[in-house]
Amino acid sequence: MVQSRKKANWQVWWRLLRPHTLTAAFVPVSVGTALALQEGQVNLPLFLAMLLASLIIQAATNMFNEYFDYVKGLDTAESVGIGGTIVRDGVPASTVLNIALAFYGVAIILGFYICAASSWWLAAVGLACMAAGYLYTGGPWPIAYTPLGEILSGVLMGMTIILISFFIQTGTVSLESVLISVPITVLIGNIMLSNNIRDLDGDRDKGRHTVPILLGRDNAITLLAIVFTFAFLWLTGLVLLKIVTPWSLLALGSIPKARLAVLGFRGKSLAVEMMPAMQATAQTNTIFGLLLAAGLTLGYWF
Repeated sequence: MVQSRKKANWQVWWRLLRPHTLTAAFVPVSVGTALALQEGQVNLPLFLAMLLASLIIQAATNMFNEYFDYVKGLDTAESVGIGGTIVRDGVPASTVLNIALAFYGVAIILGFYICAASSWWLAAVGLACMAAGYLYTGGPWPIAYTPLGEILSGVLMGMTIILISFFIQTGTVSLESVLISVPITVLIGNIMLSNNIRDLDGDRDKGRHTVPILLGRDNAITLLAIVFTFAFLWLTGLVLLKIVTPWSLLALGSIPKARLAVLGFRGKSLAVEMMPAMQATAQTNTIFGLLLAAGLTLGYWF
């Protein structure tokens, strides 16, 4: 009985992290570091510090989301897609907020190390990313209530993290690093888009103005498919232009998962029915990003 209770408690905190969203943190760091490998040796401690900081900031952002949606009365025990730590598991809201702030504190400490080893200009960029994580659902004008969620999450969590990961290893930002960040940026934006497609009805009732609400569900699903296609074509173009190694085409192995994501949304109206499609969208980013990182690494060795 004690062992079962411990397992249940562990699961409560694991769900609070919303692990399916953490792909938006570790994939950009992996891609940026793999690209830096082509410029010389990679500093492993810096890579690990950047990876941990990105994961912690993403997890803290999820906790802020959980806290502020509860405080504003948006989450209930029946809400789909949330950790449910407050409304279902009975964890005090203040505890969730304090853990999120503690995570930010750890991220700042890691940031000091990263900046000291590279450039203090990164402090401003890192603080901006952390502020965006807090303001996504916090503050007087939450980003989550606007059509900007997909764009900001893609740019800050995709392109920015890739470029920082590349910069701390090489001391520069190259055109190649910017171009290779584009497909990851749009795929991370797609994760947010899929989340908003699933939550369309509830978000509309709560007064939000997300992209799916403005476009309608069917058009938003079509946009999801277009973004997937753009990411695959962009990467193919980079290979054809000899900007990145042909090994990068390994990332196209994520196409079947992207197809499942789009088909999983078609004809669905209930949030619980769309959960597999949303998960497939996040998995597409994971598979694409890790295969791309593997391809870039293979391109260095061969």
